[in-house]
Amino acid sequence: GKNEYDLLVIGGGSGGLACAKEAAQFGRKVAVLDYVEPSPQGTTWGLGGTCVNVGCIPKKLMHQAALLGSALKDAQHYGWNISQPVHHTWSVMAQGVQNYVKSLNWGHRVQLQEKKVKYFNIKGSFSDPHTIRGLTKAGKETVVTADNIVIATGGRPKYPMHVPGALEYGITSDDLFWLKKSPGKTPLVYYSYIVFIKIIVYICLIRVSPDVSLECAGFLTGIGLDTTVMMRSIPLRGFDQKKQICFTTQQQMASLVTEHMESYGTKFLKRCFPTKVEKLKSDRLQVTWKNADLDKEETDSFNTVMWAVGRAPDTKTLNLETVGVKTNSETGKIIVDASEATSVPHIYAVGDITEGRPELTPTAIAAGKLLAQRLFGQSSELMDYDSVPTTVFTPLEYGCVGLSEEAAVQRHGSDNIEVYHAYYKPLEFTVAQRDATQCYMKMVCLREREQRILGLHFIGPNAGEVIQGFALGIKCGATYPQMMKTVGIHPTCAEEVTKLHITKRSGLDATVTGC
Repeated sequence: GKNEYDLLVIGGGSGGLACAKEAAQFGRKVAVLDYVEPSPQGTTWGLGGTCVNVGCIPKKLMHQAALLGSALKDAQHYGWNISQPVHHTWSVMAQGVQNYVKSLNWGHRVQLQEKKVKYFNIKGSFSDPHTIRGLTKAGKETVVTADNIVIATGGRPKYPMHVPGALEYGITSDDLFWLKKSPGKTPLVYYSYIVFIKIIVYICLIRVSPDVSLECAGFLTGIGLDTTVMMRSIPLRGFDQKKQICFTTQQQMASLVTEHMESYGTKFLKRCFPTKVEKLKSDRLQVTWKNADLDKEETDSFNTVMWAVGRAPDTKTLNLETVGVKTNSETGKIIVDASEATSVPHIYAVGDITEGRPELTPTAIAAGKLLAQRLFGQSSELMDYDSVPTTVFTPLEYGCVGLSEEAAVQRHGSDNIEVYHAYYKPLEFTVAQRDATQCYMKMVCLREREQRILGLHFIGPNAGEVIQGFALGIKCGATYPQMMKTVGIHPTCAEEVTKLHITKRSGLDATVTGC
C-alpha cells in the first residue's frame, strides 16, 4: 500500500528537471517520466524539453549565426577585406547546433543518474491520483506510484487544422531546428503572421508564437533566405503596444521591431490569412491566402511553410479529468494556486502548462526548485512572478521588464503615470553606417512620490544583456531619481538608459545622438 516514490515528475523539461533534482538534494526518492511524441513531420528529440531542444537554445544559436552575417557586412567598413559573395551553409550550422543540443540531452541524463533520480522514457497517464501507467517503446506496461506528483509537460505548437494541407505539408518550430537541409523558400504562418523563406511563416499571436515567429523569420532572413511573415493581426501581442508620440511620429514598441525587420529584408503580408496549402509537381508548396485589405485571394509558392499559430498544453493523454485536476476550458492549461498546487492536494504543476504563468524557462526552473523546497525542505517561499525580464531575439532585439505602458495605465490611471523615452544611435552603428531609426527605449514610472520605475523597454543590440542588468534594480524598487544618479558605462547603449529625461507628455523631440 505504500507508494514507491516520494515525488514523480511528469515531463523532462526545464521546470520538471529542476524540481526533480532539487527534491533529490533532500534525500527523497524521485522519478522523472518523459516522452517526446514525434511531430506530425516525424521530428523527435531527447531529454530537456522545449527550451533545450526546439526553443531558447537552438533559436539563440541560430540568431547568433545571423548576427555574424550582419557583422561580415559591417566588417568591410572597419577595414576588413571580405571576399564576395559570402555564402551560408545551413547543414554546417545545423550540425553544430544539433550536436550541442545532444550534449545537453546527455548532460541531463548524467545529472539524473548522479542524483539517483529514476528516469522513465515512457508516455504515461493517471489511473488514480497516486498512480501513473504507461507503455515503453517495446509495449511493456510500467506502473509508477508516488506520494506527490508534479505535472510539467509543457506545450506543443498548434496547427491551423481548418486550413487544407496545413498538417500534411507544414512544419513548426518543433521541426525547424532539426532540419538537415536549408528550408529554402519557406512560409511561416502565425495567426498574426506568415513567414515566407521563400519561407512562409503564419503567426497566430498566442503569447509565445509572435516572438518565436519573428525570431525565426529574423535569423532566416539573416542567413540569406527569402523570408515572408504573414500577419493576421498585430505583432508581439502582450508586449508594449502603447502608441509612442515622439516628435511628429506615432509608433508602437512592437511595430519598431517589425519595421526594422522590413528594412533588414524580411517581407510582411499584413492582414492576410491562409486558406489552403497544396503540393505542386515540382515538390514546392503553393500557398493561397486571403488579403483582407484588398478583399481578394492571392497565391505564391514556397519550399517550406512554417506555422506559428500558438501553442497548446500537452495534457490530452494524461487523463486529468479522471483524477479531478481542473483546467481552463478555453486554454486547456492547468489551474494552480500561488503554491503551484492543482485542485488535487498532492498534485502540482509548473511551467508552460499552468494557467496565467509566463511561458519562460527561468520562471519554470525557479518555480520547480521552490516547489521542491516547500515539499521537502520546510520552506514557505513562493515564486514571485512580478517584474520578470524577457527578450525577443529579433535582428534588433527587444527586451523588457515590468509593466507595459498599457498595463501601468490600467493599474494606476493615466494621470499617475510618467513615461520617459528616447531614440538613440549605438556607437557601433556609426562607422558601419547602419540605420538606427528603430533603436528606442522607454521607462514607465509612477508620477507620485519617488517615481518608482514600473517598467523598462529597450530596443537595440544586446537587449537581453541590458535588461538583465536593470532588472535587479527594478525588482528591488528602483526609482527614476536613483536611475538618473547612476553613472553609466561609456560608451555603451545601456548608458543611455541612465540619461532618460524627455517625457512623452512634454511633446519634445526624443532623439538623442547616442555615444
